[in-house]
Amino acid sequence: MSIKSVTAELKIAIIQSELVWQDAKANCDNFASCFAQLRDVDLVILPEMFNSGFSMQSAQIAEPMTGPTVLWLQQQAQFYQVAIAGSLAISTELGVVNRLMFVHPDGSLEYYDKKHLFRMAGEHQHYAAGSARSVVLYKGFRLNLQICYDLRFPVFARNQGDYDVLIYVANWPEPRRRIWSTLLAARAMENQAFVLGCNRVGQDGNQFSYSGDSVALNYLGEPMAEFPAGQAGILIATLRLDDLLKFRQQFPAALDADAFVLLDKES
Repeated sequence: MSIKSVTAELKIAIIQSELVWQDAKANCDNFASCFAQLRDVDLVILPEMFNSGFSMQSAQIAEPMTGPTVLWLQQQAQFYQVAIAGSLAISTELGVVNRLMFVHPDGSLEYYDKKHLFRMAGEHQHYAAGSARSVVLYKGFRLNLQICYDLRFPVFARNQGDYDVLIYVANWPEPRRRIWSTLLAARAMENQAFVLGCNRVGQDGNQFSYSGDSVALNYLGEPMAEFPAGQAGILIATLRLDDLLKFRQQFPAALDADAFVLLDKES
């Protein structure tokens, strides 16, 4: 298929919101009110641990895949005919994971389990790490799902010609906001991909503050849409696949990339 024939567009909504500490129903009710405001959107992105905040009380907040929050996500996706992405604590046979759910408009599920656990908060002591990245195909776009601390590890996000969009959901604290914004732009530029960063605002149950700084970046690392720091709201942007493919053709840096094989630690 020639580049000229590619017309795929993806209208996304990033919801930058405060989170009620460890109260799944209150958070779901809040986001449901946000969904009701949206029109003609293809994908809605929610922050990391959107139903609880970034809590290390994993046993208390975790739900099974058949639990109320996953069911709520499926119901909302089907009712509004929109895809929804957001992470929450999920119980598995290997332990509790920080799982980024991608719910299609028909209610079907794909997911990514956070690989890089934030040891400075003890996440590695309360959650099991994922082992592989996940790329979702949706409306002609290949979406690479990532969570918060993953942003600091460029090898894991390295574009191997297998994705067009990087999605980061986060609870990234305000004192490190410059790092968040800098690394999001770097991931866009080095991987020649759109980057969508969804972060929360407000203060959590541990008294950490969050400035948000959610953003939609193009493949040059330039903001397509962004929020003033600290404000809650809904950010809208439209991604056009033909623009990305034309740029990659005009500036094919990937052809000169260093070859490597990503191995698990056990390999």
